[in-house]
Amino acid sequence: MSFEELYGSAPEGTWAAPGRVNLIGEYTDFNDGFVMPLALPHTAVAQVSRRSDGVLRLYSADIEGGIVQLRTDELEPLTNTSWAAYPAGVVWALREAGHPVTGADIHLGSTVPTGAGLSSSAALEVVTALALNDLYELGLDCNQLALIAQRAENAFVGVPCGVMDQTASACCAEGHALHLDCRDHSIRQVPFDLAAQGLRLLVVDTRVKHALGDGAYAERRAGCEEGARILGVPALRDVPYEQLPDALAKLADPRVRGYVRHVVADNHRVARTVALLDAGDVRGVGPILTDGHASLRDDLLVSCEELDLVVASANAGGALGARMTGGGFGGSAIVLVEEVQAEAVSKAVTEAFAAAGHTAPRIFTATASAGARRLA
Repeated sequence: MSFEELYGSAPEGTWAAPGRVNLIGEYTDFNDGFVMPLALPHTAVAQVSRRSDGVLRLYSADIEGGIVQLRTDELEPLTNTSWAAYPAGVVWALREAGHPVTGADIHLGSTVPTGAGLSSSAALEVVTALALNDLYELGLDCNQLALIAQRAENAFVGVPCGVMDQTASACCAEGHALHLDCRDHSIRQVPFDLAAQGLRLLVVDTRVKHALGDGAYAERRAGCEEGARILGVPALRDVPYEQLPDALAKLADPRVRGYVRHVVADNHRVARTVALLDAGDVRGVGPILTDGHASLRDDLLVSCEELDLVVASANAGGALGARMTGGGFGGSAIVLVEEVQAEAVSKAVTEAFAAAGHTAPRIFTATASAGARRLA
């Protein structure tokens, strides 16, 4: 149903916020580290009007169930486990921060695949935050909107994510990857025009669903924090890569040791990737992706059979490099390929899945796209 059919009048505006794919830097964001995502062309779209009576009405065009009606002054963290928790959490976070949001009618739709590790939830949060920021004239910039959205997911929904997904959705620029320092939230737009180099970045959605609220993500975050405590640093970002062997020698728990090794090494991989892109050597990023996947698989233990198969079959089929992306346990992988090899590599991955008896993956090209914006 349209906004007009649901709510009886036209919306005051329409906004969009993208999903993201992360080029490099995984599980580093909550360790105050560095990440390098890019926005996808897939977006969550919100049509929104203000209300002055404290009523929040939410509707998803993608999920059956009709209108969810709530009161802004009765929103409580960790009480809603449905999709509506994400936009409702944003309203709660804005009001908790002192912003005068007095209600809204919201109609949501999304083309970001859910459960694929492409930040469908962050897109919902950011598009809601941007719409309310514009309508209520709150004056928040993209970084502030990202922090509001992260607060919604951490405190209201209950997922202890870092700030990468929300910042990518809010702040990315078309034709660029976003180099984000997750400690001070400084950002740098790094040119990432693969087509001009005769390259393509494929996203392979394994169709294996994952849920970060199931405790696995939180367990790894706790392990990283334990490692930082033992090493006497504020966060793992503060462990120099050159001193990693000495740091690992101080960690008795092999699980914590693996987590620390991955995070410190992945921060280094981000730095190497930025240097290569600045030098115009995009192809040199390929081996870094594959190295990053091995770290996620062996040290962080967040891969799965299907993700490993994507990486192995893509590389065997001629890819420059590949790795899982996102939280893991399913979801998606990225594959850097020569444009002329894209079809052959896609075929190799699809055939490998068929031979293994897996559901056929969904494969599409990731084009570095614009961050959140107003459409109308």
